Amino acid sequence: MTLVRSICFNVAFFGSAPLIVTALLALAPFPRRFTHEGMRKWLRFLMWLARVLARIDYEIRGRENLPTGPVIIAAKHQSAWDTAAFFILLDDASFIIKKELMAIPVYGWLLSRDRMIAIDREGGAGALKKMLSDSRAALAAGRQVVIFPEGTRGTPGERLAYHPGVAALYAMTKVAVVPVALNSGLFWERHSFLKHPGTITVEYLEPILPGMERHAFMAELEKRIETASDNLRTEAEARFPR
Repeated sequence: MTLVRSICFNVAFFGSAPLIVTALLALAPFPRRFTHEGMRKWLRFLMWLARVLARIDYEIRGRENLPTGPVIIAAKHQSAWDTAAFFILLDDASFIIKKELMAIPVYGWLLSRDRMIAIDREGGAGALKKMLSDSRAALAAGRQVVIFPEGTRGTPGERLAYHPGVAALYAMTKVAVVPVALNSGLFWERHSFLKHPGTITVEYLEPILPGMERHAFMAELEKRIETASDNLRTEAEARFPR
């Protein structure tokens, strides 16, 4: 049944994508906010399809830990689902993404139009400087900057190295960082066609306020995210055994 539901979901999503993207491109003459809201509606549709066809729902914990206004969201990354989710869950998210995504036809234009923050991983100090400049601009505009400290998706239970860019962002912007744990990879696996039924949990953890020393910050961030994500994985495996 999982295979059948996964086929139905992928056919519905990818089949509708050209029409939706065309509609988004028609918003080009309007201010950026129109494009952003259009993309949010598209991703809400994705979540609806996931719930109805693939039987994947989600729940949010720790909303009280999410401040209003500009903030840095540092999240665990296990699935393509994560990016879609923060588009919806946050008022006006600006993601730090790899530069290569901007080169994807049409999709890259939409990301650029919505002023996502592209970083060249091979660009050294210059790339870091630009990322910080773009992040400050996004925060000054009242947006939430989303960064995945590991830089790539990992499987549930896997621990990848945390990149130093998040520490530079924390030190230079002097705004709170909200760690986020999740277990999306159990249901929406990376590099997998199958979508497994269940409820994804996203948990906002207590914010890390400005002022911590770099190494202490990195250790605390990783400890909070990894501990909470491991707990969510264990809980979900008990709730949704396969």
